[in-house]
Amino acid sequence: MHEGNTGKRCCKCCGGIAPEMTKKLFYNYLVIPFLWFFFRIYSMLNEKARSGWAARRKLFEELERKISHLKSSRTRIWFHSSSMGEFEQAKPIIAEIKRLKPDVQIVISFFSPSGYEHSLNYPLADVIVYIPFDSPRNARKFVRIVAPSAAIFIRYDIWPNHLWALKEKNIPTFVVSAQIRKRSYQSIPVVGNFIRSIYNSVDYILTVSERDKDFFRKIGINKPIIEVIGDTRYDQVWKRKSESLRKDLIDNDIIEGRKIIVVGSSWREDEKVILPGIVALFSEIKNLLVILVPHEPKEENIEAIERELNGKLSSIRFSHLQHYNNEPIIIIDSVGILMTLYRYGHVAYVGGGFGAGVHNVLEPAVYGMPILCGPRISNSQEALLLKKEGVLFEILFTEDMINYCMRFLTDEVSRIQCGNRAFEIVKKNIGATIKCLSYLEKVM
Repeated sequence: MHEGNTGKRCCKCCGGIAPEMTKKLFYNYLVIPFLWFFFRIYSMLNEKARSGWAARRKLFEELERKISHLKSSRTRIWFHSSSMGEFEQAKPIIAEIKRLKPDVQIVISFFSPSGYEHSLNYPLADVIVYIPFDSPRNARKFVRIVAPSAAIFIRYDIWPNHLWALKEKNIPTFVVSAQIRKRSYQSIPVVGNFIRSIYNSVDYILTVSERDKDFFRKIGINKPIIEVIGDTRYDQVWKRKSESLRKDLIDNDIIEGRKIIVVGSSWREDEKVILPGIVALFSEIKNLLVILVPHEPKEENIEAIERELNGKLSSIRFSHLQHYNNEPIIIIDSVGILMTLYRYGHVAYVGGGFGAGVHNVLEPAVYGMPILCGPRISNSQEALLLKKEGVLFEILFTEDMINYCMRFLTDEVSRIQCGNRAFEIVKKNIGATIKCLSYLEKVM
């Protein structure tokens, strides 16, 4: 009788811990080795991935050195973003934290080299590092060294072992601007179950929309507090607009009286479609000026654009603008100024829509102008919203580029009406940062 009772208690206990152990075994013995192998191979083929791999070799040494300069008695909040796009959502939160409580320490980590490298001079961070590869040992060591008062993951870049290490130390965890990629959740049942278990380990999930909140609940994520706060990117572009209006990057002599198209974050896939259209537009529209901003302004990318335009239109690089001689195309060979350049535009084309997905469409929207882009916009809720509201237009062919630009550059009333609607959409959606801080103040 005694043995039987013991057996039942044991089975009950094992049944309770088995799911937890199973998901960790699944992740650490199946997923992690595959990811390690994939990243290792990719780092051999891709220059940026190679730099990220190399930097992680001395990650903990660098992290300990940086953390050692901070006072351990102060509140310390760790923000993790996958890349630069996600970090834009974190920036207004960090700025508001520092405004309210300047002594709070901010540790920022990135997965991608582009996010890390472009943010090294971010003034509000106390520490900026790569997140280590997500093994149990690395995660525990990272959390031990950083010793955060709270951890904030932006959007959906949650690394399970780091999350589990935080939970072991009872450190509050947040996912801000939270979304789940529905395709990844629905593709394979075991993946969906794993994703559900990860999100159920988080303390607070702060979503962009009611639709996101409903989806989290629908798939069985019921342990965290889930609330809608909106998208902090609206706050960020609103703030950056006011800052950019104080900057003059291009002389008035160049832009005065011109009709201006700003092409932002273009890839070669975009340029193959839009450059022939731009060439055609110059024979139809007087005083046209195009400001072209490649997503990666490397020498080879700029030279490829110049070759494409050779014999058709003259161009000048931004770095040579002091020698401007009425060239109709300005190619930007600098980084970090796109947001400011949109202020000059009458129409914007945002790149990425012929590749992995459209880039930030809120940056031109806040200046009040029609927005054009390629067809892949499902990655961006704000792009879908702007399309629904009739201020963003998808380009499939070169002819589409020509037709939309002709419409908005020859019909000023139509352009202004469309631009005003874009501006009002941004204005209507600001305020997510304050809502987010109402939850974070509990740990500050």
